[in-house]
Parts: sequence; C-alpha cells; structure tokens
Amino acid sequence: MRKGLESQILVLVTLALVAFGLVMVYSATSAPAAVGDSDPGYYLKRQAVAAVLGLGVLALLTRVGFHTWRRLAPGLVLGSLGLLVAVLVLAEPVNGARRWITFGPAVFQPSELAKLGLAIWAAAYLARSNAPRTLRELARPVGLIAMLFCGLLLLEPDLGTAIAMMVMLAGILLVSGTPVPTLALGGAIAASLGLAAIWFEPYRRARIFAFLDPWDDAQGAGFQTVQAMIGLGSGGWFGAGLGEGVQKIFYLPEAHTDMIFAIIGEELGLVGTTALMAGYVAFAYAGLKIALRCRDPFGKRLAVGLTVLVCGQAALNLAAVMGLAPLTGIPLPFVSYGGSSLVVALASVGVLLNIAGQDARSIATGVPDRGRRDGRSRAAGARGRRVAAAERRPRHVRRVAGAGGSPSRP
Repeated sequence: MRKGLESQILVLVTLALVAFGLVMVYSATSAPAAVGDSDPGYYLKRQAVAAVLGLGVLALLTRVGFHTWRRLAPGLVLGSLGLLVAVLVLAEPVNGARRWITFGPAVFQPSELAKLGLAIWAAAYLARSNAPRTLRELARPVGLIAMLFCGLLLLEPDLGTAIAMMVMLAGILLVSGTPVPTLALGGAIAASLGLAAIWFEPYRRARIFAFLDPWDDAQGAGFQTVQAMIGLGSGGWFGAGLGEGVQKIFYLPEAHTDMIFAIIGEELGLVGTTALMAGYVAFAYAGLKIALRCRDPFGKRLAVGLTVLVCGQAALNLAAVMGLAPLTGIPLPFVSYGGSSLVVALASVGVLLNIAGQDARSIATGVPDRGRRDGRSRAAGARGRRVAAAERRPRHVRRVAGAGGSPSRP
C-alpha cells in the first residue's frame, strides 16, 4: 500500500503540473499574441501536442522493464553524444545558440535526451562497479564522460543543462557511496572550469555581474532579472488574477519558457507559488521513497538520478527567477513551454513508475530481487551453493546425512 501511495503521488503531481503548465503557457502567450495580431493559442496547441505525446511515452515506459535501459546504456550515451555533435554542425543558430534540430514542424533539443542518457549510463556503471572513493577514481570514466557532455553543451552554448547534468550525477554518486569530500573536491574542480567558461564568454560574464547587482544595469544585462522581481513582487498574497498579469506583454523576455515562474507569482501570488513549490517537494518525496525502497542497485541509482534531474532543475529555475542564482536558461519542468523538455520529463516519470511497480511486485510475490548479477538474491545464491556442495559428496555420505546424522570425518 505504501508503494502504491508513492506511485499515486507521483502520478497525481505529474498530471497536475502538466495541466497547470498548459494553463500558464496559454496565460503567458495569449495576450502578447493578441496584441501582436497572432494566434493566441499557437503555443498552447504545440505544448498540448507535446503533452499528449509525453503521456503516451510515460504510459509505454511504465510497461517496459527498467533493466532494459541497463542493456541500452552504452548505446544511449553514444547516441546522445552523436546528437550533441550533430546539433553543432546541422542546426541553425537561434538567438546565437545552436540547440535545436528541426524536422519539418517538429523541433527537437538533443540536450534533453542527453540528460536522460547520462543518468541511465551512470546508474548502470555504478551499479556494477565500486563507487569512486578518490579523485582519480572519480575522474575515470565518470568524470571524463561528464566533461565530454558538458564541453559539447558549452559549445552550443547551454550552461544550464550542463549544470543540471552535474547536479544529477552528484546525486547518483552520493547514493552509490562516493565520500562527500571526494564529491566536494570534484565539484570544486567542475565549478572552477565552469567559472572559466563564464569569464571568457562576454554574455555569461555580463549575467554574473547582473546577478550580483541587477539594478546597476536595469535596462541592459539586468533587465530580465529586474522584470522578474517586479512581477513576483507585484503579485502580493493572491496575485492579480489568472491572465491579468502585465509583465508578459513585452516587458519580461522569455515569459513562457525560463521565466514563467515570474508570471505565476504575478498572477497567482505567494499562495500560487507556494503551492507550485509544494508540488515539486511532493515529487521529490515520492521519487526518493521509490529509490529508498528499491532493492535493485541499478534501479535505486536510476530512481535517484531521475528524481534529482527533475527537482534539481526546478530548484535551479526558481532560484534564478527569484534572483538567488544567475540566469542559466533552465526551464521549469512540466510547466515551462518546450516540447523536448516536457516529453523527456514525462519519460523519466514513466521509468520511475516502472521501478516502483516491479519492486512492489517482487515483494508481493516473493520473487528474489536482482541485486546480484545473475538475478538471484543472496539467500538464493547461498542455498544453491549448499545444494551443489551436497550433490558433490559421495553417495554413502549423502545417505548418512539425509538420515539425520552427521558423517564422521575419516
């Protein structure tokens, strides 16, 4: 019942966030479209299509055994790296960035799939290998693979996704048993490399200075942060009312994607933003409970990685919009406009539900867990070894032992 409750919380919170996201995407885009004499429902229709597709993927993945992903992990990593290279070569620049591959009316962002691919590979590798305990062990191969992904993302450029990947990877390493000092040292090295990448890129450097004092350049680098703060502050306790906000009408850039939380604060106030945060807290609770109760090493690590991936992105987005962290372009999971982000997030929920369902069935039916590589539990393995040893004894010794006595030693 407890496992069923956790799965139900996960499903209900996910569906609520997706529905809420559709409402807020329409609220954030309909008024500017009407003012600009465009289709007010354009973004809503595209997001609704992505939501239907994502829910179909979720339903499918709940029926695909999560151990399938363990076998596909190497191919997913290589495919993700290939797509990240392809987007740098084939994609047309949009606002100075190459992040999207276009297939007719469809637009796909390979970095979203790369996050999922890296989570599956890291969980599979750390499930069959000892957790890195020193910096040298951490560097090979986990650190090298992670830096390869981050390097390609910084070339797009997409610093936000690179940060989300590192947070997710830290969660998997922590639950695998990597010591906190080793993780802290590795994180410090990664942060130093990130700061170097920020410093040598003028627009990133401007964002850091704008984060430190956005009001110093309120009409330039700090404009987006200042407008987000105005939107959040003007909402009060209950907000101006759904659809009644004004920041979305050409004041706040990217109001329907990275900055949608500011629109929620303006229109629904502190009550609405608190309820949204509570939804992510409930998601984290359900996902981590599933991971905690999973007896399979791969499933446990994968559940942690997917939960941290969703909730870590949410925390980074909320912190950036509220001015507590620099803007990095991270969308708000399930809520921000973006088809690739929504489909991949819903796919992650499908894998989480499969982990919870298979672990619950193993407990209910008494089927041994898959903690060993051969699929048997430790107890079953011990029984098998005792039976095999008994069968290797001479026949007259087995008869004496079977009669209830113990054979005497020669």
